[in-house]
Amino acid sequence: MTDDERLARVALARAVEPGDEVGGRWVREFGAVEVARRLMTGGEQLPGVSPTRWEGLLGRAARARPEQDLAQAREAGVRYVCPGDGEWPAQLDDLGDGRPLGLWVRGRPSLRMWALRSVAVVGARACTAYGAHMAGTLGAGLAERGWVVVSGGAYGVDGAAHRGALGAGGATVAVLACGVDRPYPRGHTQLITRIAEQGLVVGELPPGDHPTPSRFILRNRVIAALTRGTVVVEAAYRSGALVTARAAHRLGRFTMGVPGPATSGLSAGVHELLRADAVLVSDAAEVVELIGDMGELAPDRRGPVLPRDLLEPGAARVLSALPGRGTATADRIARGAGTTEDDAVGRLYELRALGFVERHGDGWKLTRQAMISVRGGHGRC
Repeated sequence: MTDDERLARVALARAVEPGDEVGGRWVREFGAVEVARRLMTGGEQLPGVSPTRWEGLLGRAARARPEQDLAQAREAGVRYVCPGDGEWPAQLDDLGDGRPLGLWVRGRPSLRMWALRSVAVVGARACTAYGAHMAGTLGAGLAERGWVVVSGGAYGVDGAAHRGALGAGGATVAVLACGVDRPYPRGHTQLITRIAEQGLVVGELPPGDHPTPSRFILRNRVIAALTRGTVVVEAAYRSGALVTARAAHRLGRFTMGVPGPATSGLSAGVHELLRADAVLVSDAAEVVELIGDMGELAPDRRGPVLPRDLLEPGAARVLSALPGRGTATADRIARGAGTTEDDAVGRLYELRALGFVERHGDGWKLTRQAMISVRGGHGRC
């Protein structure tokens, strides 16, 4: 990346909004230096825009001071990473003409290396205690497994995911919709400062630039493209987190959702994703099984092993044939178990030795221990 190319891209970041595919096409077809020259000098109009919009772009470009932006960034410990740099994450190129002109990066680690093993955890700002718990647990679990947790630095799920990763001593990246030298929201200044010290803070907008609603939405495409997959923890039907998930799906990334109560409006958007193309996950192990390398499998899920689970099948059938209350004769038990009376009697004495049944005259009944075991296994409501 030449100095002229870098300066041109920094200048264009002041003139062209993030994700502007027309501007991206100009850069691809004419080069960043030529596009910046025409905009900053009022040169020949580039194709694909109206005269009114062209005038607007010229007005914005006239205020660009790329050398000043780079100097201000250096003072704040921020570097500018462009396509072609060694630190540029190649997966962002999947955005085509909508890829960032470059990224402002605050923090010591290599963005390219961290992005290779990263996962996005996003969700509602006004999340419930359940959503905050799940996001924090996911962030910590992913960090403990060596994964980089990427989110947007916002209140709610984003903040909980970042804190979970930081609390586990792991890696996390905050992708902002404003200048990385001006943390937003302001209530997260301390959190974002900590992320910059322990991880990375990334953004497309030049130093000092402010967020807007459209910039939040466009920021989400970067989160989706940067990571191997996106997990949504709580999202209403109209949620920026769903924008991230849908962008991830379009880009061929994994899309995952954490289910919540069917009665919760904050889980309605997640459930809609799960009805479509997303995969249900409940913890970090299941996320890693989906997006990780071969062999990174989640443990088998099963209930506790009960004593009756260890019985030989014939003995288990005889045990199941005993009534829940009262006694039963050996011939009645034999009929229920589908065996002979002699076999049933032999099994009953075996079960008595193990503490499952007891004899009362000519009948047999379950012990208290067996009743608890059998009822627990039947899963009564």
